[in-house]
Amino acid sequence: MSLSDAGDRGSVLDSIRELLTREGVDFRELHHDPTRTSEESAQARGEPLAIGGKALLMKAGDDYALFVISAARRIDSGAIRRHLSARRLRFATADELKQRTGLLSGDVPPFGEPILPFPLYADESVFQNERIAFNAGSLTDSIIMKVADWERLARPRRFSFTRAAG
Repeated sequence: MSLSDAGDRGSVLDSIRELLTREGVDFRELHHDPTRTSEESAQARGEPLAIGGKALLMKAGDDYALFVISAARRIDSGAIRRHLSARRLRFATADELKQRTGLLSGDVPPFGEPILPFPLYADESVFQNERIAFNAGSLTDSIIMKVADWERLARPRRFSFTRAAG
């Protein structure tokens, strides 16, 4: 089921759950109080901040793409522009995010097709951890799984595009 078939945030979680189950992937699903920041999400999950997979919808030139980073890192927009040969790069606005995904900021899972209709890129920082934890279509639902399983299913294009936070 793609987002265009789903149309709501609960369906994104259902789509992820169905994909992981169909592929025989071990994962842990948590329902928790709403979390607005990566730090709050890590605390709610009982996991280190670094394993948080933050998915950011960005517009590079005329195209949108999802960029996944460790929640303990910050985007290096210059590295993305250079890698994609894009003159312009910006975060999607809240309205663009809602219109293109049906999701709110903080809800976006680290999956392109078949979950969300975007090219998917992952920073090398994500692969420094054994697990990845992420909000799965809502601020109250998280999934924790092995990075190797996530990479196999999500098939992100890998390159370095972050810097240390702070």
